[in-house]
Amino acid sequence: MDSISSPFLSGRNLILSPPISSSLPPISTPIYSVLTEQNVKKNTPPPDADSPSPPLPRPSPPSPPMPRVSSTRRVQPSLPARFFNAFDDLINNFINPPVSPSVDPRYILADNFAPVDELPPTECEVIYGSLPSSLNGAYIRNGPNPQYLPRGPYHLFDGDGMLHSLRISDGRAVLCSRYVKTYKYTLERDAGHPVFPNVFSGFNGLTASAARGAVAVGRILTGQYNPANGIGLANTSLAFFGDRLYALGESDLPYPIRLTPNGDIETLARHDFDGKLTLSMTAHPKVDSDTGEAFAFRYGPLPPFLTYFRFDKNGAKHSDVPILSMNRPSFLHDFAITKKYAVFTDIQIGINPTQMIIEGGSPVGSDPSKISRVGLIPRYANDESKMKWFDVPGLNLIHAINAWDEDDAVVIVAPNILSVEHALERMDLVHALVEKIRIDLKTGIVTRTPLSTRNLDFGVIHPSYVGKKHRFVYAGVGDPMPKISGVVKLEISQEERRDCIVACRIFGPGCYGGEPFFVPRERESSDETEAEEDDGYVVSYVHDENSGESRFIVMDAKSPELEIIAAVKLPRRVPYGFHGLFVKESDLNKL
Repeated sequence: MDSISSPFLSGRNLILSPPISSSLPPISTPIYSVLTEQNVKKNTPPPDADSPSPPLPRPSPPSPPMPRVSSTRRVQPSLPARFFNAFDDLINNFINPPVSPSVDPRYILADNFAPVDELPPTECEVIYGSLPSSLNGAYIRNGPNPQYLPRGPYHLFDGDGMLHSLRISDGRAVLCSRYVKTYKYTLERDAGHPVFPNVFSGFNGLTASAARGAVAVGRILTGQYNPANGIGLANTSLAFFGDRLYALGESDLPYPIRLTPNGDIETLARHDFDGKLTLSMTAHPKVDSDTGEAFAFRYGPLPPFLTYFRFDKNGAKHSDVPILSMNRPSFLHDFAITKKYAVFTDIQIGINPTQMIIEGGSPVGSDPSKISRVGLIPRYANDESKMKWFDVPGLNLIHAINAWDEDDAVVIVAPNILSVEHALERMDLVHALVEKIRIDLKTGIVTRTPLSTRNLDFGVIHPSYVGKKHRFVYAGVGDPMPKISGVVKLEISQEERRDCIVACRIFGPGCYGGEPFFVPRERESSDETEAEEDDGYVVSYVHDENSGESRFIVMDAKSPELEIIAAVKLPRRVPYGFHGLFVKESDLNKL
């Protein structure tokens, strides 16, 4: 969920980042400080709700903190920049200060949500088991990591994108953390202070919107930045298609990424696919492993509110397909594909600038009176003439797990947000119920089956089953969201109505991870029979809030306890983030 960010600076090569212990300085602090662990308040971690499986191997006590060089940038701003910085401070301190905990950086960036410095490639210690050869490649996870101390309201989605890559080769692991060098990040880094407004948290109410809008226009007119070069944070996810690896955020174009042989991360130029891609692209494109094609879309507050498009196996973009039957702006974070269709959901969360200005809320908010619907368009459509919409009241999908064709029907598997009014501002109150939704294309009848009562999100499958019928889902357990206290495995092919969880791994008291990712086991020889769908590994970063240490864990996906078969102690903590990807060594060599 991941749209907008604000960057953070490169820095020290820490052996182990110390636990977060001190408080943020006052919001009125005039110096443009880089936000570090030293100036973020620590919250007491909540107790673990249930622990059906053994905890992770206990880490060693945290190493003593390393001496830190001051992270304050003292770049002398230009006269126009000083003027608008002062105006910005006036807004943040008097007109629209962060009085609500949902936008107060002291709360949003507490504990392991606090950002970290960049980390050059650093060798890691395998402290349990051994890394299987199928993991030769890189696990990379994206997430928000603000470059500068927020001086006003801040939302988790407002942080600059940082990639945390674990390069694995023959049992060795190397961690590297680098910012995605977006236009916004590099411009603010060179300026020495924030320039772009925080879109998710900064435009609440008429007065605040007018004031911050005036500052933004003033900065543009005085040449401080050019929005045509992109305003995005690339803080949400990654995708690999057309032999390129992209860092993605849905408010901008993709940024190609390259991993060097020693494990470092390089950002290449913002990519518009030979001028064929404009404005933005979803952070959740779908890749068909059978054809190599990728399918994507963009959405926005102006018509057409939804535009669908695709890429061939070489990464060449096809023509846009405007979806004019989407008659008002909706929050379309994710979608799904089948072999025949692209599947969109028009949910009860929408983009409403008028409501934002009048009522003082977020630019994205819920509309309980709206009837949710699902739209199906042929996946190779050249226009929307054959698109069909089906009303599905109360269906609010932010993430889609998968979809497939079944006789004269389309089946969708996804977590449904039950408390939609809290989806963006109070994620800790959100409960997501994974459902199987079946749409009969002949009768229009929609059948919905809950697959578990647990609070589950960030569901993933075997990547070769995208758009095809599958049996297994691996999902994160919200405790509460966006913290993930464990991983469950669901067997969704069962016909009887019962809880579909067949395996579970809770990380242990005070331990939280993120989105799991499934990596299939590679066959050791061509004579070996084809592997089963769940023959592979589930991987994730996990942080221990008691010790301040982070680890990379590898779980056996076939085990009923999702048994941990390997654990890597990371040289410093990895903050909680959004979505990740595993890239095989053979694919890394194509970059």
